[in-house]
Amino acid sequence: MRDHNGDRGGSIHVGALARVEGEGGLEVVVRDGKITDARLDIYEPPRFFEALLRGRRHTEVPDITSRICGICPIAYQMSACQAIEDACGTVIPAPIPAPILDLRRLIYCGEWIESHALHIYLLHAPDFLGYESGLHMAQDRPDLLQRGLQLKKAGNRLMEVVGGRAVHPVNVRVGGFYRAPDRRDLDGVRAGLDQARQLALETVVWVAGFSFPDFDHDYQFVSLRHPTDYPITAGRVVSNRGLDIGVREYDQHFTELHVPHSTAPHSLLHGDGTYLVGPMARYSLNSGQLPATVMAAASAAGLGATCTNPFRSIIVRAIETLYACEEAIRLIDAYEPPEPGWVEVTPRDGIGYGATEAPRGTLYHRYQINADGTVAAATIIPPTSQNQRVIESDMRAFVEDRLDLPHDRLTWECEQAVRSYDPCISCATHFLDLRVQRA
Repeated sequence: MRDHNGDRGGSIHVGALARVEGEGGLEVVVRDGKITDARLDIYEPPRFFEALLRGRRHTEVPDITSRICGICPIAYQMSACQAIEDACGTVIPAPIPAPILDLRRLIYCGEWIESHALHIYLLHAPDFLGYESGLHMAQDRPDLLQRGLQLKKAGNRLMEVVGGRAVHPVNVRVGGFYRAPDRRDLDGVRAGLDQARQLALETVVWVAGFSFPDFDHDYQFVSLRHPTDYPITAGRVVSNRGLDIGVREYDQHFTELHVPHSTAPHSLLHGDGTYLVGPMARYSLNSGQLPATVMAAASAAGLGATCTNPFRSIIVRAIETLYACEEAIRLIDAYEPPEPGWVEVTPRDGIGYGATEAPRGTLYHRYQINADGTVAAATIIPPTSQNQRVIESDMRAFVEDRLDLPHDRLTWECEQAVRSYDPCISCATHFLDLRVQRA
């Protein structure tokens, strides 16, 4: 894009980026046809959840943290429970029983299904098809919106049956669940999951047919890795560049950095700096642990063992949706209700650590607990906060290759690029204000 004098300077302003969760802006500075700076401005006011937790009972943490996000409340509850239980010494030497851990994985599958379906059908796919929104897409293709909503409904129903309700579930507690669902309850969900699995497979085929920009990068991927399972609720923190640590070692390798242009801190990996979490990282680090049926679908969709193009991450999300359906069916078929549905967690002085894989990436919690059960300190590092720095880096490269595009086209492509990362800006603290300064 050129200014009125024909020079590669000027400014681009996007008033609001729809189809992301939260409020933020993108500022791009161009001098002599080169990008000199790109900043993802997150200006949504901080909500101070970490401060709100101080002084509260350790048993209150899962319910409070679930309010951080209406799309992925289970992620916050599961990471919080892990960290609280770790601080109280419940994980070792008195581990949480396997049936409760399986139930946690099951409800998490529901969240993956509903969150990925929301992103694919309502937030991201309209970009590839040239629609302003999912509602505009539905005017021409109501069948697509219906399929997406049916898929999301299956995930919501699973969260409702296990968690008590689909949004901010109330059945999760430190140590397990207030009530374990009956076998009959889950049998009623299974039929819907059978249908959801077919819808997810259709989704993989559908998104694989989109046209993707050529935008591959050599990312430093970070995610959990489990010895036997595709990571959701547990694992070590690993990267494709040699990192392999326990969750308790997280603070020794990662640092949060406050930046002037954002109310959400950036996260850095010591020694290597910028890194990426989320479906693309999870898949690239753990695709070998997916079932053969899921990998066959991935291969047919054009994915190899890794994915390095953020635009193609929509295929990865579809693959993870398919996996979550299959995993939920497996867990239901093997389900035996734990009795009771929880173990008692007695408070003590201690610091605990927890990390799980939210739909958008690794979610880390750390809590310091007093002997009376009150929270002395809390740290929560969400996926979008960790991805801010890599989004800024990618946007420098993305915009620089497209400076000659017309204003409207460049604006559209910038919005689409940011949506590729499925940012949840509210969690990191939510429409994008894009400003390109040219001089």
